[in-house]
Amino acid sequence: MRDNRCMAQTPGTIEVTVVNHPLIADSLTRIRDVSTPNALFRQELERVGTLLLAEATRDLPTTEITVQTPLTKTSGRVLSTQPVVIPVLRAGLGFVHAAQELMPNADVGFIGVSRDEKTFEPKQYVNKLPETLAGRTCFVLDPMLATGGSLAHACELLMERNPTGPITVICVLAAPEGIEFLKTTGLNLRIFTASIDERLNENAFIVPGLGDAGDRQFGAPH
Repeated sequence: MRDNRCMAQTPGTIEVTVVNHPLIADSLTRIRDVSTPNALFRQELERVGTLLLAEATRDLPTTEITVQTPLTKTSGRVLSTQPVVIPVLRAGLGFVHAAQELMPNADVGFIGVSRDEKTFEPKQYVNKLPETLAGRTCFVLDPMLATGGSLAHACELLMERNPTGPITVICVLAAPEGIEFLKTTGLNLRIFTASIDERLNENAFIVPGLGDAGDRQFGAPH
């Protein structure tokens, strides 16, 4: 997959990777389509998440061990430490199954951040994280990088717990405005996305986008 992708290194501590893959393109078209039902949306979103995570985990550190096969002993490699996966509620839940399929022993934390629809500022309502993240690699799952405020807030909570290396962010779509905002935060992030879209509209929704990722997975709250 690495040979078929586009990478853009932003100034400072933000690295953005747009993963170009025909299966991602196929699923992205389906989840953009307003006529796609919720069940199919969830399925296709998970497929995108799996492919993005496969690329984002390519450089996880491993340790060599000896393993006994039915015939003989041979060498193998295992993850040096188990990562921590943090979905940003509620849209990030759509990537959790994909992350657990690829990293079944990873710990899962939860951060709930809603957006004030008038000010567009993030409001935290859930914070379930390990007390320390020292020595752990963190993957933040948030399908939509719009203004960047909610993502920055979530990553700042993680930084208080001293994770190892840059935080890796998995998102389906990113807005240029959100990426530019993250450059001002001083955060050290690796962002893997399926697309950098055109812009944000006056309501801070990504254009062309796919609408509200949470509502399209789980239905609009009443």
